[in-house]
Amino acid sequence: MTDSTPEQPIQRKIRSFVMRAARMTDGQKKSLDENWANYGLSLADGALNLEQTFGRTSDVVLEIGFGMGDSFVDMAIAAPEKDFIGIEVHLPGIGRMLNRTEKEQVKNIRCYKEDAVEILQNCIADGSLATVQLFFPDPWHKKRHNKRRIVQPEFAQLVRQKLKKGGTFHMATDWENYAEHMLEVMDAAEGFSNTSGQGNFTDGRPPHRPVTKFEKRGQKLGHGVWDLIYQKNN
Repeated sequence: MTDSTPEQPIQRKIRSFVMRAARMTDGQKKSLDENWANYGLSLADGALNLEQTFGRTSDVVLEIGFGMGDSFVDMAIAAPEKDFIGIEVHLPGIGRMLNRTEKEQVKNIRCYKEDAVEILQNCIADGSLATVQLFFPDPWHKKRHNKRRIVQPEFAQLVRQKLKKGGTFHMATDWENYAEHMLEVMDAAEGFSNTSGQGNFTDGRPPHRPVTKFEKRGQKLGHGVWDLIYQKNN
């Protein structure tokens, strides 16, 4: 006798990133292998104790998708009084970032190499972050792919949950359509206020956000960049 119950379709989570083939240089692989124990964090370890992790109490900045890591490290060096947690799934970028972090002895950096939403849900305590940064995420510019964009109403509320009161969510993109999407989602998000006023982007690049090589190339080609900063009110 066979079970005639129809199989239920497997629900697959829509991810905002694609795990592209990662060709690491020997130096990047060596850096990842040698430095992960000192700077790496794991989803499997569960809830993160920030004071134990960094050995102090400080404002904590979490950056989602730091790419090759240069601007992320620059910000950590420029603000030694703060602690920085990076999340990235591109292994060559992690290897490069860790190489520079170790070489320059940047003590206020830690890193995850897993999905940002899962890290926020499972590892970051509510009301613990001073800042969440999301710079130049994948724009998913084809309309049928817009649902993959990480900035959605549910994500905005997840970020709000993890921020301290008065904490900020800082986004930047070089895709105007995505900038308009971010503005629409965040201006409507409960518990946030636009630091530049409803319906406005920031007036130029905030000084604490370094210009990336990627951004410089875009500027030479005449591409615009839009920054948005929202503060958690409650």
